[in-house]
Amino acid sequence: MQVKAASLFVFAICWNSQLHAADLRLGIIGTDTSHVIAFAQALNLPAAPDHMTGATITAAYKGGSPDVKESSSRIERFAAQLRDQFGVRFVDTIGALCGQVDGILLESVDGRTHLAQMKEALKCGKPIFIDKPLASTLADAREIARLAAAAGVPWFSASSLRFAGLGVLTATPVKGALAWGPGPFQENQPLDLSWYGIHAAEILFTLMGTGCAEVTRTTSAEADVVTCRWKDGRLGSIRADRPTSSFGAVAFHPNNKVQALPLIQSGYAPLLREIVQFMTTRKAPVANAETLEIFQFLDAAQRSKEKGGVPVSISK
Repeated sequence: MQVKAASLFVFAICWNSQLHAADLRLGIIGTDTSHVIAFAQALNLPAAPDHMTGATITAAYKGGSPDVKESSSRIERFAAQLRDQFGVRFVDTIGALCGQVDGILLESVDGRTHLAQMKEALKCGKPIFIDKPLASTLADAREIARLAAAAGVPWFSASSLRFAGLGVLTATPVKGALAWGPGPFQENQPLDLSWYGIHAAEILFTLMGTGCAEVTRTTSAEADVVTCRWKDGRLGSIRADRPTSSFGAVAFHPNNKVQALPLIQSGYAPLLREIVQFMTTRKAPVANAETLEIFQFLDAAQRSKEKGGVPVSISK
């Protein structure tokens, strides 16, 4: 019995070591968003209500944008939480993450920083999740995709809203859709809807798929409405409200069937599960081409606004 007990004890130690060794080590770039705290809590704290296994955040690079208040006012606070509450180590350069992690979370809140940070992260050769927005311009988004393809590094970018139960609306073919959410602007962003309107855009494309051809934008102080005509004639729209609103969507189906999700909850657990699986399989849950088309949509919406609301074809 003593020999058996000892054998079980040794087995338990080995099993625990294997589990620990099997955990993916994730590194963060940019500690200026609350997403890093939500992700670290779910991955690093076994007692967390939404705890999930398979990965741990082990290292981080602060980053930051001094001219963006939403970045400069939060970066040190979130960095301290990551270090003190979740045991995350900090490095002085993005390159220093390479040998310490198996995958990278590019979390910087300012999309203008993403291209430069992506160039450094690609040198690690590890899978990369890029938090919304992918970039701050269509040109930067395309360059990120080009560089990643050249380096053979898998990546994806997505809003958490994409994985927030929208499947109930896509179980039946969607012939049109309306999505809405908050639409505050940040003065330094070239594509103003990329700052927060990206969430409603992600909902719309999750429902409609790719094929957006012509975009028209109507703007007021309180809201923006952006409508796209798809190549097959379908119409889809987003409404970005200011200063804030809930998230929701309506899908129009054949035979005059209409379905609505008037309140879409935006928890991070579904997105985080997709991220961990992606880091393991290196297969993106959202096609890179669809993410780029969303930026074509946002770029066309910006040009429509600047031209007084005329229809604009998306750039190919």
